[in-house]
Amino acid sequence: MEKVEMEVVFQAEETVRGSEEKPAGGPATAAEKRRVRPLRLDRLILPLLVFVMVLGLWQAISQSVAPMLPGPIQTVAKSWDLIREPFFDRGPNDKGLGWQLLYSLRRVAVGFSMAAAAGIPIGFLIGAVPAFHRALNPLIQILRPISPLAWLPIGLATFKAANPAAYFVIFITAIWPIILNTAFGVQKIPADYLSVARVLKLSPWRRFTKILLPATLPYTFTGLRISVGIAWLVIVAAEMLTGGIGIGFFVWDEWNNLSLEHIILAIFVIGIVGLILDEAMGRLGRRFDYEMR
Repeated sequence: MEKVEMEVVFQAEETVRGSEEKPAGGPATAAEKRRVRPLRLDRLILPLLVFVMVLGLWQAISQSVAPMLPGPIQTVAKSWDLIREPFFDRGPNDKGLGWQLLYSLRRVAVGFSMAAAAGIPIGFLIGAVPAFHRALNPLIQILRPISPLAWLPIGLATFKAANPAAYFVIFITAIWPIILNTAFGVQKIPADYLSVARVLKLSPWRRFTKILLPATLPYTFTGLRISVGIAWLVIVAAEMLTGGIGIGFFVWDEWNNLSLEHIILAIFVIGIVGLILDEAMGRLGRRFDYEMR
């Protein structure tokens, strides 16, 4: 029964979209097959060329413009111990880069989960109930542009500890894209979907699970994808000020030790982890997008 209802709700849209977008049947032509391979090669070769150009430019700058800046070869040579043994533990103030990364990811996971748990329901309310939109939109627009570091003293003064303050800063900065994108998704639901729900006399819960939620998920995951990037950006800055164990504090500590090679290594690690988080959230969103199934 549930499958039939879903097919009824989305049948009209799929029929129109299919007639406009579905290509003619039959095997792929020879020209189409020839186009596939160059596209796959471009995805590999072009990024590699850009990386090689950036490494060459970096090496040239370190040799001519900024002699104090270590080049790629020097950075790898001086940081090889950290790369080879990322999980060493020589005490509370001397841990490997892997441990620093795990501590930061745990803080991001907690703060981001809190933002998602609060932001998605609030977004649904704002999108579905105009009164909530009129009441909360001014407050959201005021709080949304505030810098994450401006919230950190508030968090430290309120919670008296570094970890809860970091969770608070991630939460208060990552929640806004989730709320706004979810609310926008609810408002973009076609009126035909709701009309079909009334014709089928669906209960409010079934209307939510069979229409509102599937139609809104692509927008919600867009907000989650933006928010996880913000959360990862925020934790690095917050850990520089709060101290303890974490990738942000590692960068600040290595600056105090004048170890630019270790800082550059940490920058690459931060960027790679951010890329992985973004790609993982994008893939997860595509799995729950009914339009891409």
